[in-house]
Amino acid sequence: MHTPPTWDPHQYLRHSGHRTRPFDDLLARIPALPATGRAARIADLGCGPGNVTARLADRWPDALITGFDNSREMLSEARRYAGPTPGGGHLDFRPADAAHWTPDRAYDLIVSNAALQWVPGHPDAFPRWVDALPRGGVLAFQVPGNFTSPSHALLGELCDSPPWRDRLAGLGRRFVHVLAPADYLERLMALGCAVDVWETTYVQVLEGQDPVLDWVKGTALRPVLTALRDDPHATEEFLAEYRDLLRKAYPAGPYGTPFPFRRIFAVARRVDG
Repeated sequence: MHTPPTWDPHQYLRHSGHRTRPFDDLLARIPALPATGRAARIADLGCGPGNVTARLADRWPDALITGFDNSREMLSEARRYAGPTPGGGHLDFRPADAAHWTPDRAYDLIVSNAALQWVPGHPDAFPRWVDALPRGGVLAFQVPGNFTSPSHALLGELCDSPPWRDRLAGLGRRFVHVLAPADYLERLMALGCAVDVWETTYVQVLEGQDPVLDWVKGTALRPVLTALRDDPHATEEFLAEYRDLLRKAYPAGPYGTPFPFRRIFAVARRVDG
Protein backbone atom coordinates (compact mmCIF):
# COMPACT_ATOMS: atom_id res chain seq x y z
CA MET A 1 0.00 0.00 0.00
CA HIS A 2 1.36 3.42 -0.97
CA THR A 3 1.50 6.38 1.40
CA PRO A 4 -1.16 9.03 0.75
CA PRO A 5 0.30 11.92 -1.25
CA THR A 6 1.80 14.92 0.47
CA TRP A 7 0.46 18.16 -0.99
CA ASP A 8 2.33 21.37 -1.70
CA PRO A 9 -0.13 24.29 -1.73
CA HIS A 10 2.43 26.70 -3.14
CA GLN A 11 3.17 24.44 -6.12
CA TYR A 12 -0.55 23.91 -6.65
CA LEU A 13 -1.21 27.66 -6.68
CA ARG A 14 1.49 28.35 -9.29
CA HIS A 15 -1.21 27.85 -11.93
CA SER A 16 -4.10 29.22 -9.88
CA GLY A 17 -5.64 31.13 -12.79
CA HIS A 18 -6.12 28.03 -14.93
CA ARG A 19 -7.16 25.94 -11.92
CA THR A 20 -9.76 28.47 -10.79
CA ARG A 21 -11.48 28.94 -14.15
CA PRO A 22 -13.42 25.61 -14.07
CA PHE A 23 -14.68 26.42 -10.58
CA ASP A 24 -15.97 29.78 -11.77
CA ASP A 25 -17.75 28.03 -14.65
CA LEU A 26 -19.27 25.55 -12.19
CA LEU A 27 -20.31 28.34 -9.84
CA ALA A 28 -22.07 30.18 -12.67
CA ARG A 29 -24.39 27.20 -13.25
CA ILE A 30 -25.42 26.69 -9.62
CA PRO A 31 -29.01 27.91 -9.19
CA ALA A 32 -30.34 29.99 -6.32
CA LEU A 33 -30.22 28.10 -3.06
CA PRO A 34 -33.42 27.33 -1.16
CA ALA A 35 -34.96 30.07 0.98
CA THR A 36 -34.84 28.60 4.46
CA GLY A 37 -35.10 31.73 6.59
CA ARG A 38 -31.52 31.32 7.80
CA ALA A 39 -28.04 31.85 6.40
CA ALA A 40 -27.13 29.31 3.75
CA ARG A 41 -24.88 26.48 4.90
CA ILE A 42 -22.23 25.43 2.38
CA ALA A 43 -19.66 22.61 2.47
CA ASP A 44 -16.61 22.55 0.20
CA LEU A 45 -15.19 19.03 -0.05
CA GLY A 46 -11.49 18.90 -0.84
CA CYS A 47 -11.10 22.63 -0.34
CA GLY A 48 -7.33 22.58 -0.91
CA PRO A 49 -5.62 25.90 -0.15
CA GLY A 50 -8.97 27.67 0.30
CA ASN A 51 -8.69 30.12 -2.58
CA VAL A 52 -11.83 28.87 -4.32
CA THR A 53 -13.69 28.34 -1.03
CA ALA A 54 -13.32 32.06 -0.44
CA ARG A 55 -15.02 32.71 -3.79
CA LEU A 56 -18.17 31.08 -2.45
CA ALA A 57 -18.51 34.01 -0.06
CA ASP A 58 -18.59 36.37 -3.05
CA ARG A 59 -21.66 34.56 -4.39
CA TRP A 60 -23.31 33.97 -0.98
CA PRO A 61 -21.93 36.77 1.23
CA ASP A 62 -23.94 35.88 4.35
CA ALA A 63 -23.39 32.10 4.13
CA LEU A 64 -21.79 29.85 6.71
CA ILE A 65 -19.11 28.10 4.67
CA THR A 66 -16.92 25.20 5.78
CA GLY A 67 -14.03 23.84 3.76
CA PHE A 68 -13.00 20.22 4.37
CA ASP A 69 -9.70 18.61 3.39
CA ASN A 70 -7.53 15.72 4.56
CA SER A 71 -4.22 17.49 3.87
CA ARG A 72 -2.66 19.31 6.80
CA GLU A 73 -0.56 21.33 4.39
CA MET A 74 -3.58 22.50 2.41
CA LEU A 75 -5.61 23.31 5.55
CA SER A 76 -2.72 25.30 6.97
CA GLU A 77 -2.74 27.47 3.84
CA ALA A 78 -6.55 27.66 3.72
CA ARG A 79 -6.96 28.94 7.26
CA ARG A 80 -5.71 32.38 6.24
CA TYR A 81 -9.18 32.84 4.73
CA ALA A 82 -11.00 31.79 7.92
CA GLY A 83 -13.17 34.18 9.87
CA PRO A 84 -16.07 36.56 9.31
CA THR A 85 -16.82 37.61 5.74
CA PRO A 86 -17.69 41.19 4.70
CA GLY A 87 -21.28 40.14 3.96
CA GLY A 88 -21.92 38.89 7.48
CA GLY A 89 -21.15 35.23 6.81
CA HIS A 90 -18.32 33.08 8.10
CA LEU A 91 -15.59 30.85 6.65
CA ASP A 92 -13.99 27.99 8.53
CA PHE A 93 -11.92 24.94 7.64
CA ARG A 94 -11.88 21.45 9.14
CA PRO A 95 -10.02 18.19 8.56
CA ALA A 96 -12.07 15.51 6.82
CA ASP A 97 -11.60 12.85 4.17
CA ALA A 98 -14.17 13.07 1.37
CA ALA A 99 -14.06 9.28 1.10
CA HIS A 100 -15.71 9.00 4.52
CA TRP A 101 -17.35 12.37 5.05
CA THR A 102 -20.95 12.25 6.23
CA PRO A 103 -22.74 15.57 6.73
CA ASP A 104 -23.35 16.33 10.40
CA ARG A 105 -26.04 18.88 9.56
CA ALA A 106 -28.21 20.01 6.66
CA TYR A 107 -26.36 21.83 3.90
CA ASP A 108 -27.92 23.97 1.19
CA LEU A 109 -24.92 23.44 -1.09
CA ILE A 110 -22.26 20.75 -1.14
CA VAL A 111 -19.57 21.60 -3.66
CA SER A 112 -16.31 19.97 -4.69
CA ASN A 113 -13.69 21.37 -7.03
CA ALA A 114 -11.18 18.97 -8.65
CA ALA A 115 -11.04 16.64 -5.64
CA LEU A 116 -13.33 13.65 -6.15
CA GLN A 117 -11.00 12.08 -8.71
CA TRP A 118 -8.82 11.16 -5.73
CA VAL A 119 -11.70 9.33 -4.03
CA PRO A 120 -12.31 5.75 -5.21
CA GLY A 121 -16.01 4.98 -5.30
CA HIS A 122 -17.05 8.57 -4.65
CA PRO A 123 -20.42 8.12 -6.44
CA ASP A 124 -21.38 5.73 -3.64
CA ALA A 125 -21.36 8.75 -1.31
CA PHE A 126 -23.91 10.66 -3.40
CA PRO A 127 -26.95 9.21 -1.56
CA ARG A 128 -25.80 10.39 1.87
CA TRP A 129 -24.74 13.78 0.51
CA VAL A 130 -28.02 14.35 -1.31
CA ASP A 131 -29.89 13.19 1.79
CA ALA A 132 -28.31 16.12 3.68
CA LEU A 133 -29.80 18.63 1.23
CA PRO A 134 -33.22 20.24 1.70
CA ARG A 135 -35.59 20.44 -1.24
CA GLY A 136 -33.87 22.79 -3.68
CA GLY A 137 -30.44 22.14 -2.18
CA VAL A 138 -27.56 21.51 -4.56
CA LEU A 139 -24.67 19.09 -4.98
CA ALA A 140 -22.17 20.49 -7.49
CA PHE A 141 -18.73 19.29 -8.51
CA GLN A 142 -16.18 19.23 -11.28
CA VAL A 143 -13.46 16.66 -11.88
CA PRO A 144 -10.68 16.36 -14.43
CA GLY A 145 -11.53 14.15 -17.37
CA ASN A 146 -8.11 14.07 -19.00
CA PHE A 147 -6.74 10.84 -17.57
CA THR A 148 -6.19 9.29 -20.99
CA SER A 149 -4.39 12.39 -22.29
CA PRO A 150 -0.63 12.18 -22.93
CA SER A 151 0.29 13.85 -19.64
CA HIS A 152 -1.39 11.10 -17.65
CA ALA A 153 -0.95 8.17 -20.03
CA LEU A 154 2.79 8.76 -20.17
CA LEU A 155 2.98 9.08 -16.41
CA GLY A 156 1.16 5.79 -15.96
CA GLU A 157 3.35 4.01 -18.48
CA LEU A 158 6.52 5.34 -16.87
CA CYS A 159 5.44 4.35 -13.36
CA ASP A 160 4.62 0.84 -14.58
CA SER A 161 7.81 0.42 -16.62
CA PRO A 162 10.46 -2.09 -15.46
CA PRO A 163 12.84 0.45 -13.86
CA TRP A 164 10.08 1.95 -11.70
CA ARG A 165 7.28 -0.55 -11.26
CA ASP A 166 8.53 -1.97 -7.94
CA ARG A 167 8.26 1.46 -6.33
CA LEU A 168 5.64 3.28 -8.37
CA ALA A 169 3.31 0.78 -10.08
CA GLY A 170 -0.21 2.15 -10.26
CA LEU A 171 0.62 5.63 -8.99
CA GLY A 172 0.15 7.24 -12.39
CA ARG A 173 -3.28 5.75 -13.16
CA ARG A 174 -6.19 7.57 -11.54
CA PHE A 175 -8.79 7.62 -14.31
CA VAL A 176 -10.69 4.65 -12.89
CA HIS A 177 -12.11 6.94 -10.17
CA VAL A 178 -13.98 9.20 -12.61
CA LEU A 179 -17.23 8.20 -14.32
CA ALA A 180 -18.41 9.13 -17.77
CA PRO A 181 -20.67 12.22 -17.78
CA ALA A 182 -23.76 10.13 -18.61
CA ASP A 183 -23.06 7.87 -15.63
CA TYR A 184 -22.97 10.84 -13.26
CA LEU A 185 -26.25 12.03 -14.78
CA GLU A 186 -27.92 8.66 -14.23
CA ARG A 187 -26.65 8.27 -10.67
CA LEU A 188 -27.84 11.70 -9.59
CA MET A 189 -31.21 11.57 -11.35
CA ALA A 190 -31.91 8.28 -9.58
CA LEU A 191 -31.55 10.17 -6.29
CA GLY A 192 -34.40 12.54 -7.11
CA CYS A 193 -32.36 15.39 -8.52
CA ALA A 194 -32.72 17.69 -11.48
CA VAL A 195 -29.29 17.33 -13.06
CA ASP A 196 -27.12 19.40 -15.37
CA VAL A 197 -23.99 17.56 -16.57
CA TRP A 198 -21.55 18.84 -19.18
CA GLU A 199 -17.93 18.71 -20.18
CA THR A 200 -15.47 21.30 -21.43
CA THR A 201 -11.97 21.04 -22.85
CA TYR A 202 -9.89 24.08 -21.98
CA VAL A 203 -6.93 24.61 -24.28
CA GLN A 204 -4.66 26.20 -21.71
CA VAL A 205 -1.54 28.00 -22.83
CA LEU A 206 1.14 27.39 -20.21
CA GLU A 207 4.26 29.49 -19.98
CA GLY A 208 7.79 28.96 -18.75
CA GLN A 209 10.31 26.14 -18.93
CA ASP A 210 8.68 22.69 -19.03
CA PRO A 211 5.31 24.10 -17.95
CA VAL A 212 3.35 20.85 -18.27
CA LEU A 213 5.77 19.19 -15.87
CA ASP A 214 5.36 22.15 -13.54
CA TRP A 215 1.57 21.78 -13.78
CA VAL A 216 1.48 18.08 -12.90
CA LYS A 217 3.91 18.61 -10.01
CA GLY A 218 0.97 20.25 -8.25
CA THR A 219 -1.49 17.41 -8.87
CA ALA A 220 -0.95 14.12 -10.71
CA LEU A 221 2.72 13.83 -9.72
CA ARG A 222 2.06 14.19 -5.99
CA PRO A 223 1.82 10.41 -5.33
CA VAL A 224 5.09 9.82 -7.20
CA LEU A 225 6.91 12.67 -5.47
CA THR A 226 5.66 11.38 -2.13
CA ALA A 227 6.83 7.82 -2.84
CA LEU A 228 10.30 9.07 -3.88
CA ARG A 229 10.70 11.87 -1.34
CA ASP A 230 13.47 10.07 0.60
CA ASP A 231 15.49 9.41 -2.55
CA PRO A 232 16.50 12.69 -4.23
CA HIS A 233 18.57 10.92 -6.91
CA ALA A 234 15.63 8.73 -7.97
CA THR A 235 13.33 11.75 -7.93
CA GLU A 236 15.65 13.67 -10.23
CA GLU A 237 16.02 10.68 -12.56
CA PHE A 238 12.28 10.07 -12.77
CA LEU A 239 11.49 13.73 -13.41
CA ALA A 240 14.12 13.90 -16.16
CA GLU A 241 12.60 10.90 -17.95
CA TYR A 242 9.07 12.22 -17.59
CA ARG A 243 10.14 15.73 -18.66
CA ASP A 244 11.59 14.41 -21.91
CA LEU A 245 8.38 12.54 -22.68
CA LEU A 246 6.28 15.63 -22.00
CA ARG A 247 8.46 17.82 -24.20
CA LYS A 248 7.71 15.55 -27.16
CA ALA A 249 4.00 15.26 -26.36
CA TYR A 250 3.52 18.99 -25.72
CA PRO A 251 5.99 20.97 -27.86
CA ALA A 252 6.37 24.61 -26.98
CA GLY A 253 5.07 27.12 -29.50
CA PRO A 254 6.02 30.75 -30.08
CA TYR A 255 3.42 31.94 -27.53
CA GLY A 256 3.64 29.18 -24.94
CA THR A 257 2.77 25.50 -24.62
CA PRO A 258 -0.84 24.49 -25.47
CA PHE A 259 -2.18 22.03 -22.90
CA PRO A 260 -5.70 20.70 -23.60
CA PHE A 261 -7.50 19.86 -20.37
CA ARG A 262 -10.94 18.20 -20.27
CA ARG A 263 -13.22 18.75 -17.29
CA ILE A 264 -16.50 17.08 -16.30
CA PHE A 265 -19.13 19.11 -14.42
CA ALA A 266 -22.30 18.18 -12.57
CA VAL A 267 -24.92 20.30 -10.80
CA ALA A 268 -27.67 18.32 -9.10
CA ARG A 269 -30.62 20.11 -7.42
CA ARG A 270 -32.74 18.03 -5.07
CA VAL A 271 -36.38 18.12 -6.13
CA ASP A 272 -37.86 15.47 -3.82
CA GLY A 273 -37.90 15.35 -0.01
